[in-house]
Amino acid sequence: MQICKVKNYQELSRKAANLIAAQIILKPDSILGLATGSSPVGTYEHLVEMYENGDLDFSQVTTVNLDEYKGLAGSDEQSYRYFMNTHLFHKININHANTYVPNGTEPDAEKACQAYNELLHKIGPADIQILGLGHDGHIGFNEPSDHFENETHCVDLTETTIQANKRFFDSEKDVPKQAYTMGIGTIMRCRKILVVVSGKDKAEILKQVIQGPVTPEVPGSILQFHPDCTIIADEAALSEMAV
Repeated sequence: MQICKVKNYQELSRKAANLIAAQIILKPDSILGLATGSSPVGTYEHLVEMYENGDLDFSQVTTVNLDEYKGLAGSDEQSYRYFMNTHLFHKININHANTYVPNGTEPDAEKACQAYNELLHKIGPADIQILGLGHDGHIGFNEPSDHFENETHCVDLTETTIQANKRFFDSEKDVPKQAYTMGIGTIMRCRKILVVVSGKDKAEILKQVIQGPVTPEVPGSILQFHPDCTIIADEAALSEMAV
């Protein structure tokens, strides 16, 4: 696990985008594992800027997203498909047929998860997977648990996650209570992992992820065992550690 300390969110976003861009330049048909939420927004903005400047070509890239709310269609402004379209896919020259997000409209959880697992097996592990970090240590929507889930599954969102996400909805009651998410096993099989973490409010959980015991009660702690994991964090997020 490599720790890259940066001054602020802007520098974090630029550095993360540079690493993803390098992957695409070296392998134009890369498989990118993508994440949603506030953490990677700046990274996507930089990638769009690189594309607009003629420095990046996404035409051969395939993407797989970590998760999606159960019950939300891709046209819903709060869905993660809508998020990805808005922040990245509609702004670059990617083939939309090669951008994959779990199907939130499939009510049968077993069917939805099986379909996404089959897709991921067919495509193969991501060349680089970008991750954010939840306040409770979740990666994707893998919430604190008594075990690590291997593959895509339906998860009941914790109260911590619901509270963190309610700012995106009109009211707390509108926040979905379940989501489909890649499992920890799928994430760990990615060739490279890039974690972006910003802000003082993430400092304590980041310390647990990096220095604490590896436990499913802090899902992100499993990343200590990944052979090629880089954490880019700003000074505020690393304020509980001597880095």
